[in-house]
Formats: sequence, C-alpha cells, structure tokens
Amino acid sequence: MTMDSNSMTMPMSDPNPWARAMNNLGMTGQPLLPEFDPNLRLVTGIAPMNPMMPGLGLAPPPLSQDVPIVKEIIHCKSCTLFPSNPNLFPPATRERPPGCKTVFVGGLPENATEQLIMEVFGQCGEIIAIRKSKKNFCHIRFAEEFTVDKALFLSGYRIRLGSSTDKKDTGRLHVDFAQARDDMYEWECHQRMLAREERHRRKMEEDRLRPPSPPPIIHYSEHECSQLGDKIKDDSKFPEAVRVLLTWVERGEVSRRNANNFYSMIQSSNSHIRWLMGEKAQHEKEMEEAKDKFKTALAGILGQFEQIVSVFQAASKQKAWDHFSKAQRKNLDMWRKQAEEIRNMNNEQLMGIRREEEMEMSDDDMEDGPAAGSKDTEDSAMSQAEALREENDSLRCQLDAYRNEVELLKQEQGKNQPISSEEDSTHSQQLSFLQQALQDMQKQLLKMREELNQREAELEKSMKDKQHLKNQVQNLKAGLENLQTTHTLQLETSKRDDRGSEQSANQVNVTSSVVSCSQEKEGPPEKNPPSPVHSERDASLVGIISTFLHVHPFGASIEYICSYLQRLDTKINPGEVEALLSRLPCTFRQELTGVGASLEKRWNFCGFQGIKST
Repeated sequence: MTMDSNSMTMPMSDPNPWARAMNNLGMTGQPLLPEFDPNLRLVTGIAPMNPMMPGLGLAPPPLSQDVPIVKEIIHCKSCTLFPSNPNLFPPATRERPPGCKTVFVGGLPENATEQLIMEVFGQCGEIIAIRKSKKNFCHIRFAEEFTVDKALFLSGYRIRLGSSTDKKDTGRLHVDFAQARDDMYEWECHQRMLAREERHRRKMEEDRLRPPSPPPIIHYSEHECSQLGDKIKDDSKFPEAVRVLLTWVERGEVSRRNANNFYSMIQSSNSHIRWLMGEKAQHEKEMEEAKDKFKTALAGILGQFEQIVSVFQAASKQKAWDHFSKAQRKNLDMWRKQAEEIRNMNNEQLMGIRREEEMEMSDDDMEDGPAAGSKDTEDSAMSQAEALREENDSLRCQLDAYRNEVELLKQEQGKNQPISSEEDSTHSQQLSFLQQALQDMQKQLLKMREELNQREAELEKSMKDKQHLKNQVQNLKAGLENLQTTHTLQLETSKRDDRGSEQSANQVNVTSSVVSCSQEKEGPPEKNPPSPVHSERDASLVGIISTFLHVHPFGASIEYICSYLQRLDTKINPGEVEALLSRLPCTFRQELTGVGASLEKRWNFCGFQGIKST
C-alpha cells in the first residue's frame, strides 16, 4: 500500500480535512470540535502519529478506554478512505470464532476489484485468498490471526475510487469476523497438537517422578540356590536374599528334589529372628542409656541455672543493688527474668520425664497385680499351646524332609547297583541313622501331642468355667429384673389403692358438705370443711375443663382433656387432672361408654345439674 505525502503532513487533530471530505461526498456536517485551536496539541513537543504509517500497521496499540481513538483520512493509490463520524457508535461485530483468520468485508463499491481489495487490506498482513461475490461484499483470508484485528480497524470507513462522486464508485466498509471451515480445521489441528504436547509433558513428568523399579530377580538354579543359602546366613546381605527366596517360593520353584535346600534356607531365615531381637534389645538399651545421660546432664544444667539465679537474687539485694547504675540495674533485672524463665522451662521438662517414668512403673505394677493373674495364666497357656503347635509343624516338616532323603537314597541305590561295598556300608549307616532320627522324631511327636491334648483339656475346662460364670451372671441379672418388675407392680397397686381411698374421701367430703349445709340452715357450723380446690392454678384448671366439657356434651376421656391442657401448659400431668376432677363430684361426673373392647371412661360436666338439685 502506498501512502500519499499529504497524509503524512496532515495533523491528526485537524478536523477540516474530514469536513472537506464529507462535503465532497455530498454530506454536510458540523466540524468535530467547533472551538478547537489547531495550534494546540495533546502533548507539547510530540508530533501526531498516523495509524496507517508503514511499519506500524493499520491498527494502533490498544489504548485505555479514557483516550478516544482518532481516525484519519487514508490516501491510497487508487482510492481514498474517509473515517466515520467519531460521535457515532462504533460498528457492531459478531462473536469471534476460535482461530479466526477470515473477515467479511461488506459495503464495497460496485466497481471494486480484487486489486483494489488487495491494495486496501494488503497492508494489514499477508492475504492467502480473496473470495469476491457479485454483490458488494467479499471474504478475505489472512495468514495470521492478529492481522484480523488490523482489518477490523477499517470498519466504518467510507471508500471512494479516485475523485469520482458516482454511487458505484463509493461505499461504506463493514468489516466483521467470518466463520470458515479452513480456520476451524487449522484451529482444531493446533489444539490437538497442543494436547499431544501436554500429554507428552505429563508423561515425561510422571516418568521422572515414578520411583525406580526393583532390580530383577535371578532365576532358580542349584548354583544360585547354594549361593543364596550363604547370603541368607550373612546379616548384611539378608534383606536381598530373603526377597529372592520369597520370589522363588511364590513362583513355585519348590519340588521334592530341592525341598531340603529350601527348608534349610527357611530355617536360617527363622534363626535370623534371634539376631534381630538381639539388635532391637541393644538399641533399646542404648536408648535407655541415652535417656539416663540426658537426665543427668539436665539435672546438672538445672543446678547451674539455680546457682546463676541465686547470683542474680544476691545482686538484687540492697547491699549490692545501690552501687549499680540505672542501666546496670535494668540489665540485671532483665537477665534475672530470662534466667528464671529458662530454669522453669528445663525444670518442667525434667519433671515431665520423671512423671513418664512413674506412669510406666505404675502400669507395670498394675499388669503384675493379682487381678491380672488369671488373664496372664490364660495368655501364657494360649502362647504355650501356639508354640507347641508351631514346633509340631516344624517337626512334621523335618520328618517329611527326612522321608524325601530316604526315598532319594533308595532310588539312587536301586539305580547304582554295582557299587562298592564301602559305599553300601555308608548308605546302610546313613539309612540306620535316618531311621533312628525318624523314631526319635516320632517319639517327640507323640509327647508333643500328649502335651497338646493336656493343654487343650485345660483350655476347655477354663472355657467351661467361664461359660458357667457367665450363666450365673445372666441368672442374677434376670432375677434383678424380676425383682424390679414386681416392685413396680407393687407400686402401681399401691397408687391405685391410694386413688380409691381419695375417691372415697371425696365422697365423704361431699356428704359432709351436704350435712354442713343442712346444719347451716339449722344453726351455725362448728368447723369449716376443707376446700377441694387448693390453689389458684387448680381453680383456673377447673374453669378451663368445665368450659371444655360444656362444649363436649357427650363427655371426653382424660387423655383428650390433657392433650388440650398441655397446649397451654406442658407440665400438666394426667394423674393430677384426674385427681382434681375426682375431688369435685358435684361438678364433674365419670361415666363408662361403649361395649366390650371399646369400653371407655369419659368425664362429663354436671355443674348445672348440681345447682338445680340444690
């Protein structure tokens, strides 16, 4: 794109060229800033910048929203671009598609050509393709995505071909994003490439963070088996050798021919437990010695702290304190406080160690107490039985190994018949030795079985005793429950008797009241009868219940009455309400309604009948 020299000399803030361009197009308008002084600039000493200057691109760098973007007239080789009115709203654009490299350009002149489009939009960036329609629009595909933003800067410009004022040679550009398949395909390919790179990066990170795989296990052979037996006996090589032995056993490398070798290796690994226990005991001993050393050292440090604190206390007495200056007294006081704090901290630490030791000693005493004697005997019996079973299993394994050796020797003896007499004698000696060993092992097995049977019998007896004790405890609990139930029944019957006596007393009170009324007619009473209403709360309850039962002429049960009263006061008890109603037989009457299973007690209000009768 070529630039006219006038465009370079034209100031950005001069509104007259824009007004002249609008007048040439037949448009009349007001100047941008009517009271604008062309001699003034935005910043003194800085010349205005043309956004279409070569090397800067069409679109200026993004500015803040407070600073408006001022567009200028653009002079091209075969056309001229006039900016739109800055007071108008900016042209609307659609949402940007992902990976958009294609723009839609509308409002082109009817006489526009591809060469003109290339001349106007070629300065924005490299153009790959132009698809021009027969109408006044086209689609332009750029090589890069950022060039689309530069092309959108030309949206709203008015274009004029040469100096012609014909309508076919003028138009208003509208630049917007366009959705193209090629852009979408390239964007998807780019996203897939980024996803592949991310997966590769994660895989490399996982491989870097993955712990190293264990070394491979050697395959079984007689030579390796003999070497492994020597390694298991070595304490430094024991962990690696045990791992190899475990792998061989899990693979199923054990057979009748090599069972003895595997048994010897397992036996040596079992003997390694003693060494481990000894090492553990040694470390525990070292830890105890270190604790004792720490305790003694801490006690010595505390003694020195006490001496230092006593020195500070002696210096703070009046005999020596008066001879020090103010600064010296301040320092001495601060040092004394610090020494006392450190001494207290160390003293608390030592006391905590001693408390822990006392707690451990008390726990040991509790474990050794007489209450835990029976449990210890049972635990010891169980541990002895388990130890005997383990020894029995080990003896059986040894018997099987000896039997395998005897069978192997017999097979070898049958195969190698022409053997010298010396070899026969050695084989016979070996056979006799093995037979004696088998007999001894059988005797030991019999003894072990007898001991196991005795232990099992003792355990069964102890279990029976426990079960018997449990049954006795359950029987005692059941007896206690029965006693409680009988006691509750007796209490209920006594309560019922009390209620009956109260009702009879109420009837007696009613009769006495009648008699007293007759006596009042005849003469003055000797004594006032007791009132059935004891408090204001009872009086309010009587009033509420009388109104409630007056609304229910067929009566209501005590539960129904209590449910109504509990809405007013949740502390009301049905027994209390029933006792109150029974104390007023002239006002409330109890009736039985229903037949059979539907028999129900209901209370009725009879106060008006009592008034009529009186």
